[in-house]
Amino acid sequence: MLLECAGLTMRFGGLTAVDAVDLKLEKGQIMGLIGPNGSGKTTFFNMVSGIYKPTAGEVRLSGRNIAGRRPDYVASCGIARTFQNIRLFSGMTVWENVMIGRHCRMRQSILDDILGTARKQAEEKAAQEYLTGLLTLFKMQHMLHEQAKNLPYGKQRELEIIRAMASEPELLLLDEPAAGMNPQETAELIEFIRKLRDMGVTILVVEHDMKLVMNTCDRIAVLNNGRKIAEGSPREIQTNEAVIKAYLGKKVKEGA
Repeated sequence: MLLECAGLTMRFGGLTAVDAVDLKLEKGQIMGLIGPNGSGKTTFFNMVSGIYKPTAGEVRLSGRNIAGRRPDYVASCGIARTFQNIRLFSGMTVWENVMIGRHCRMRQSILDDILGTARKQAEEKAAQEYLTGLLTLFKMQHMLHEQAKNLPYGKQRELEIIRAMASEPELLLLDEPAAGMNPQETAELIEFIRKLRDMGVTILVVEHDMKLVMNTCDRIAVLNNGRKIAEGSPREIQTNEAVIKAYLGKKVKEGA
């Protein structure tokens, strides 16, 4: 089991945003996390990625409890994430953005940098090869020198995901990646996520777009008022009466 969350709880004063949520995610799996606005999805992400220290509970990555550890430590353990609002360095190029995402995997010291040691050269060569391959796979190799702010909206979203992938994470957290996208951009994003799955990346995705969720996720967990009310396959979730009542409002077809 790659990710195990047990009794994960987050309270803000008298408000319980996430209430004793259990979640398990197997390696290579894509899991969707859905629910109404304010149900605790992003708060859950923030605890897993180290932005919030849980009030109670555990977050285990490959058996190691990382709950409450700093975001940089969590990233070094193999978790990367994107955000609901795009957080690219807009005045920097595509290449510069992905190089920043690679930073937590670089081990060279200041002395290595000054002296141009063999370790520095080897790390930079490995980074260049990996990142070039990543950008080529996702058809952005011709945009290396474009400033991030000049990319179409859908490509900015994709670049943010590629930047997260630059750290070679075991687990990728996607927070509403389809937010603000038109239908064509969403269709391209679905193919993009499928490519990530084919690379063997494990993904936990928060999303309101049910077409994306039903067409990419192996399993889906549903939060409502901070509690997990259901978990299962897309087919099971789309016919779950509690989920329909709390969130979907109607049955959602797979492949719709």
